[in-house]
Amino acid sequence: MLIKMNLYNMWSLCLFLMSVMFLGLSLMLNILDMSMLLEWNLIDLNSVSLVYIVYMDWISCIFCFVVLFISSMVVIYSKIYMGEYNYSSIRFLFLVLMFVLSMLLMVLSPNLVSILLGWDGLGLISYCLVIYYSSMSSYLAGMITCLVNRLGDIGLLISISWMLSYGSWNFMFYLFYFSENLFYLLILSSFTKSAQIPFSMWLPAAMAAPTPVSSLVHSSTLVTAGVYLLIRFFNYLVFVNWFLVFVGVLTMIMSSICASYEYDLKSIIALSTLSQLGLMMSCLFMGMVDFCFFHLLSHAMFKSLLFLCSGIMIHLMVGSQDIRCMGSICFSMPITCSCFNISIMALCGFPFLSGFYSKDLIVESSSYSGCNMIFMLLFYLSLGLSSIYSIRLLYYSGFSSFKGLPYLNLKENISLMKYSVVILSLLSLTFGCMYMWLVNLDMKFMVFPLYLKTLTFFMMLIGMYLGYELMNINLNIPMDFYYLNGSMWFMYSYSNLVFELSYKNSINLSYEMNWGEFYGGLGLSFYTLKISNFIQGYSFGSVKGFFLSMIIWLLFLV
Repeated sequence: MLIKMNLYNMWSLCLFLMSVMFLGLSLMLNILDMSMLLEWNLIDLNSVSLVYIVYMDWISCIFCFVVLFISSMVVIYSKIYMGEYNYSSIRFLFLVLMFVLSMLLMVLSPNLVSILLGWDGLGLISYCLVIYYSSMSSYLAGMITCLVNRLGDIGLLISISWMLSYGSWNFMFYLFYFSENLFYLLILSSFTKSAQIPFSMWLPAAMAAPTPVSSLVHSSTLVTAGVYLLIRFFNYLVFVNWFLVFVGVLTMIMSSICASYEYDLKSIIALSTLSQLGLMMSCLFMGMVDFCFFHLLSHAMFKSLLFLCSGIMIHLMVGSQDIRCMGSICFSMPITCSCFNISIMALCGFPFLSGFYSKDLIVESSSYSGCNMIFMLLFYLSLGLSSIYSIRLLYYSGFSSFKGLPYLNLKENISLMKYSVVILSLLSLTFGCMYMWLVNLDMKFMVFPLYLKTLTFFMMLIGMYLGYELMNINLNIPMDFYYLNGSMWFMYSYSNLVFELSYKNSINLSYEMNWGEFYGGLGLSFYTLKISNFIQGYSFGSVKGFFLSMIIWLLFLV
């Protein structure tokens, strides 16, 4: 038993050492401006050779560093969170390791077939992790997650069969020869994995998984796989697309508004992930691929920290995730609350934290991208909205009066959890500026008028103030508005509200019918029956009416 329980420590150390190795390799490849191809000949059959290729350049290596580093912190954190003497905790550890392995398989391969292996591995193991607690809600959430990710696999499978006509699945050598439609299939696949509109519904549902898994999934693995694939396939001729930029901005605004009216701690953080993914996608489709990758890495650091801190809060609140039951945790959990503050400020884009460098670069560069006024207003509005839900979350959990159960003993006796949270908070403070120094992303000279330069900072401050006011003001908002935001703008919940708004007065059917049924088979059969009854009644009518309709049609024809 002792050997089994030391598996967590052993694997955490292994992942950490591997992450340091990848960091060193990434710096070396970046300085020497070179990349490495490792070929592994699996089988030779006459003139056909099946070769597995690993492609290492500084982009893939630094991404592997981030994935492995966060995984090592999550594994050491899980030792306490999942229970040291729980027999299923070893199964949980191996599921997480398989998840990380699938991600590495996807990141390091230039071959679309092996990318599909990693891609499918992520989908399958994420299903196993989401249903880990074996409740009915977990099963439903796992089903939504699995089915939406299956949709993305369709685009990837069609791309694989299409690429056969180009002679090879090693896409890196053919990027400027592919048909545009092939890129659109890959964009569709990435949109399902990265949960853009209209595939956003699975991201909050995946919160049924244990918190360490949520930290891993939402920071550096599952949701970022789609963005990483698009960075790899980047082609300026196809990817600079203003319609797709607008989809990204719409995802940002939708998720931010929904997070502002949400009371579930993990759901708020999941929706904030969706907001940041919208920012990455809109940045990518404006052609700023380097800044997109920068934000991908810096976001991974502070988002994993945010989830791990929320996990400690849930752990000590005896499983409660309602932020209305929390409060004053800054007195009982000072270390956790400090790290939680750092991650939230980095998420808002507070100056000189990790999130600020990437977010500020993206927003300022978008001013040079030739977009119109409405788009700029939406972009800055989404910045303000991200501050609103962040500060609202901070005040509810940290600074309002405690509303939980009186017998809760909120002491930070969490030993190993503390170390992972503190190390990640140090990286959330320093990773942004370190990355800029290493990669020279700040070698771009941009001149702005004073109001435009300070507008991002002012939008953030206004958002913080409104988030504080939103907690204090009792708004008389109708319940329908909460339904709208709680169901992510009716993206995955058939709601009676739409029925009330649209069809209650016009069609005399049972009240229980949902709007999907009007456009589905039942609605179609209903309308067909109505039309056939009308035609039957018309044909059984008088000859006078029949002749009159003939004359009307003749007049139309003339």
